[in-house]
Amino acid sequence: MLPFRKILHPTDFSAPSLVALEAAKELAAQFSAELSVVHVVSAVPLLPVMEGTSSFDVETYQAELIACSRQALDDLIRKHFPNGGGPDQIVRIAEKEGVDLIVLATHGQTGWRHLVFGSVAARVVRLAPCPVLTVRAPYIDRP
Repeated sequence: MLPFRKILHPTDFSAPSLVALEAAKELAAQFSAELSVVHVVSAVPLLPVMEGTSSFDVETYQAELIACSRQALDDLIRKHFPNGGGPDQIVRIAEKEGVDLIVLATHGQTGWRHLVFGSVAARVVRLAPCPVLTVRAPYIDRP
């Protein structure tokens, strides 16, 4: 078996992601590995305002997203709050931290949902510098 010393768990705080977190915690305990958890805060897509001014403050919104993420991750070992494209940021952190394994949830989206929203897990698997374990939670948060 590979000696995993650093495990990375990307989370979106969904039910499947919490199942994957449990798997990551078990693996970290079994291998006495360091477990890092990352939640990528996606950039807010902006559309041009046609008339008048917008009262929506992007910086305040992003700060609130980060604050909520920090609150949700308070009890975890290491915290990362990158801003930007999810899969690419996950891979960058894995490279920077010298991660031996990435454990993430897959939502099992197919058809048009997969085409429209893409798959974070699939892109991470393609780009990751290390093995990736995808955990599919049975029938959680499906329509």
